[in-house]
Amino acid sequence: MKKTSHMRPAFSMITAIFILVLVATVAVFILNLSGKMVKETTTQYQREQAMLLARSYTEYALMAVTANEENSSHCLDNIEGSYGDYTIDVNISYLGTDQYLGTGSGSSCSRILANDINTSDTPLSVLIDVYVHFPDYEHPDDMNLTYHRRTLQKI
Repeated sequence: MKKTSHMRPAFSMITAIFILVLVATVAVFILNLSGKMVKETTTQYQREQAMLLARSYTEYALMAVTANEENSSHCLDNIEGSYGDYTIDVNISYLGTDQYLGTGSGSSCSRILANDINTSDTPLSVLIDVYVHFPDYEHPDDMNLTYHRRTLQKI
């Protein structure tokens, strides 16, 4: 009987060590899962921000093109901007007849995709490509991500 009483504290110590190892393993698993959730949330936030910026700059480009005087010697081809870590590049291409593009001498239209469209319903259309570049926080030194949005709009 005396031998069993000395074995009990040793058994309790082994049980306590086993429970500590089990709790530590569960804690490591929870921390790993938490880190993955934070990374996923950050990535989702960056993508949503890029989508909103692309949409906003598309509307801005449409507004700028319609404010530009038709049949002038100056065409709006590019808009650049930045917002925090995001850089935005907007390329505007034109589709329409010569009379609306101002393609005469001295014209600065460099992105004319088609100038022989003879439809009275759509005398001028623009193709707007918006590129939003933003850093990947997982690889901040060597990698940028890009979101692209293309819009074809009648003017």
